[in-house]
Amino acid sequence: MEYLSQKGVAFTEKNVSEDPAALEELFRLGSQGTPTILIDGKMVVGFNRAKIDELLRS
Repeated sequence: MEYLSQKGVAFTEKNVSEDPAALEELFRLGSQGTPTILIDGKMVVGFNRAKIDELLRS
């Protein structure tokens, strides 16, 4: 995620198209959309800059 990189946030990127385990993890989380971002256990589905910034501040 370019946005997280620009903000200097460390993250792990998982490609659900290429990694069956990542796809299974996505479904286990109850998400079917990408990107799915977890910040301190809170999930953001889709790119929502305001929500991402809010979670990074907390």
